[in-house]
Amino acid sequence: MAMNLKLLGPAVGLFLTACSGSDSSADQATPPTALVTLAQATQGSIAETVKLYGVAEAGPAGSIALSAPTEAIVARIVAPVGTRVTRGQLVVQLSPAPNTRLDLAKASADARAADAAYARAQRLRKDGLVGDADVETARAAAQSADVTLASLRGRAGSLALTAPAAGYVASVANNPGDLVQAGASIAMITNGSGLRARFGADPTVARTLSPGAQIKIAGTKGRATVSVPIQSIDPVVNPNTRLESVFTTLPPSLGIGSGEVLQGEVATQTQSSAVTIPYQALLDDGGQPYVFVVASGIAHRHDVETGPTGGDRIAIVKGVSSGDRVVTDGGTALEDGMKVRTK
Repeated sequence: MAMNLKLLGPAVGLFLTACSGSDSSADQATPPTALVTLAQATQGSIAETVKLYGVAEAGPAGSIALSAPTEAIVARIVAPVGTRVTRGQLVVQLSPAPNTRLDLAKASADARAADAAYARAQRLRKDGLVGDADVETARAAAQSADVTLASLRGRAGSLALTAPAAGYVASVANNPGDLVQAGASIAMITNGSGLRARFGADPTVARTLSPGAQIKIAGTKGRATVSVPIQSIDPVVNPNTRLESVFTTLPPSLGIGSGEVLQGEVATQTQSSAVTIPYQALLDDGGQPYVFVVASGIAHRHDVETGPTGGDRIAIVKGVSSGDRVVTDGGTALEDGMKVRTK
């Protein structure tokens, strides 16, 4: 009997080893599952904003500069120095400069051509002669041309410089017939308030702003956030900060003191209908932005084209559809086709 047990020992050991090896292989064949957090892509309006930092300061006798919105010619001075003016009263009338008229004519022609190209691309797409990418390229070109035209028309249409508040005309820097550059200070209105905000803006950002645009000033010391209009933009770059100055008036009711540090936010680009996702869902692969879209418990990598960023969301021009579920947490550990489960 002892002899038989000795013979059976190696056989039993081999059998157990084989079983153990089979279980190990099965465990290794089980695909990994990642734990992630999801959010839904939605469609709506998004405004790209930038933060500006500045300081409250005493203005030159509470003066407000009236600046040329575009290159123009001084047509007539309606309210000369010393004139008492009310809010909204015309002070200086400008007329478009030749270059401005040429730019407007070119922009109008470019917009018409781009719109026609987009319409043609849509017709060709219906006939199957071009792809979606060609239509999207034509659409983007038409949209860009239309925005440029609208911007130029807006500037050319705001050549009547009016007093933003009641006061006196303190100075007029030009004479009728003078050619003035965009952003040049034409007249100064003294309103007696004596306090303004000076924000520093990168020149590329400053060029997208115009007088009248609203800056949201963050509330401090118990104050609520308020919106004030831009009064003027100084196109001269500060040699120390490499920034341009953006000025707004500060109503006394805000209770802001001279020298107080301010933080503002201003919209530089707005898209009325866009697919947006949380910014934290966006990943980068050597300069190529992408996200993981989850469907039926599987994560799929989608390369995307991005648009404006507003707050904690970013517009997606291409690659994600409204209603898609995107990974916002755990995406760095994912691979295309990996199974996921949600937190």
